[in-house]
Amino acid sequence: MGILPLWKPRGMTSFQAVRQASKILGTKKAGHTGTLDPDVNGVLPVCVGRATKIVQYLTEAGKMYTGEVTIGWSTETEDSSGQLVSKDYPAENIPEEDVDAVLTKLHGEQTQIPPMYSAVKVKGRRLYEYARAGEEVERPARLVTIHELKRVSPVTQNEDGAVRFSFKCSCSKGTYIRTLAVTIGEELGFPAHMSNLTRNASGSFTEADCVTFEEMEQQEVNDISQLLIPVERAFEKIPSIVVNETDRIRILQGGILPLSDDVKNTDDAFFSVLDEKLRLIALYKKDPKRSGMMRPEKMIRTVLDFEKDE
Repeated sequence: MGILPLWKPRGMTSFQAVRQASKILGTKKAGHTGTLDPDVNGVLPVCVGRATKIVQYLTEAGKMYTGEVTIGWSTETEDSSGQLVSKDYPAENIPEEDVDAVLTKLHGEQTQIPPMYSAVKVKGRRLYEYARAGEEVERPARLVTIHELKRVSPVTQNEDGAVRFSFKCSCSKGTYIRTLAVTIGEELGFPAHMSNLTRNASGSFTEADCVTFEEMEQQEVNDISQLLIPVERAFEKIPSIVVNETDRIRILQGGILPLSDDVKNTDDAFFSVLDEKLRLIALYKKDPKRSGMMRPEKMIRTVLDFEKDE
């Protein structure tokens, strides 16, 4: 059980990446924690074995990207791989202060409409399935948060008139950077698309943590497990409590316990519960029906897991 911080290469879907990683690791139980488009590379944490229990929590974590906006034309997929929708090149280069003002304006909460070429499900079908069939469908708006959005390169204009610049973005889960690139163009008065994108971080995992498929294949078979990061790492940024052996047994039985003083004042939705060896037992939360008590949010390890570790 553990988390494989995979560096997904361009040219494959997240599903294909998980399948290849599973084959190398020799496991059938694995799941990724946030889809990356085929044209995007970057951090893709893969939960292996019983760690698949925490996929939903890693998916909820914030993400960080670096990308490039090209202003002058838009596409049906909102990235460089799609068919042309509209074209309107700026007559001259856009002042950097104008770009920076737009990026500052887009900080904070905003509503996004997912692109038609996306994996969002509507009435049981993926939006890209509707798009490929030439069907239009109402797309649900979603509220996302842009924590940081800043330019990290000069604003340049090519001979053909297209304007480009690179940016860094830290955002909540569910944010479509493609759509953000289009919005940036709209704010500047021109069609635009996302022309390059890399995910640099997903939750607690960064590029520095990641391994590539090449590195995985070079690893000795007996050492494959060393590529996995303990599940405890995924929750290192949330409150935690350490319990004694008596309470550990009660927690493994799903017990409702008195709320620890360590988390009484936390506003977090849940917190991690560790044993005296700092192994994650479960995620707990404040009991909404019993004041001063806490109850399970998600059980992570079983009695059998601990017996194997002893």
